[in-house]
Amino acid sequence: MRLRDAAAEVERVAGGRSRVLAVAADVSRPDGVQQVIDRTVQAFGHLDILVNNVGLAGGGGLLETSDEQWQEAFDQTLMPAVRTSRLAVPHMQRRGGGAIVIVASIFGREAGGRMTYNAVKAAEISFAKSLAQQLAPFNIRVNSVSPGSILFEGGSWWRRQQADPVGIAEFVHRELPFGRFGTPEEVGNVVAFLCSARASWISGTSIVVDGCQSRAF
Repeated sequence: MRLRDAAAEVERVAGGRSRVLAVAADVSRPDGVQQVIDRTVQAFGHLDILVNNVGLAGGGGLLETSDEQWQEAFDQTLMPAVRTSRLAVPHMQRRGGGAIVIVASIFGREAGGRMTYNAVKAAEISFAKSLAQQLAPFNIRVNSVSPGSILFEGGSWWRRQQADPVGIAEFVHRELPFGRFGTPEEVGNVVAFLCSARASWISGTSIVVDGCQSRAF
């Protein structure tokens, strides 16, 4: 249902069903990633842009977090980015270039949140930098985007806000200088820019989209 709703919204913005393809797949598995890439190329004939925006990390402190939870964090977050990039790059090479964006987090740049989340998001930022250097000779740009706390219906911050509105209001007052959460559109605008020709000389960097929430320089 959520995928159908998302596809319908994208169709409305894109101006037609022929410009949208929705694929249900488990991208934590190699066959799921293969399915997404193959169906995209079959539908549109080529692949120019890849946005990796998958993330999951459970567990807690060191003593409470099992090996399985650590492994799941990497399988659900870093490995989909590695596998999709590996499959997408040959298509971009044939097109003479392309753009890859990995959606990481401010907590890949500084401490905060779950330990497993810090680790996998830092790994994504590092991976994007290394990949950018490797792929520059092929005119393929790679960047990461590091959002701060973003609010949308059904998301983790939304659920926390529903459960504890007073506590979340205090968090916003204490941690978010603009006095509000960010929106998906504000992150999406930066991703769209990085994928466009206007960002032709931007590669190998991580752009923070957090309304001055983070403390890192």
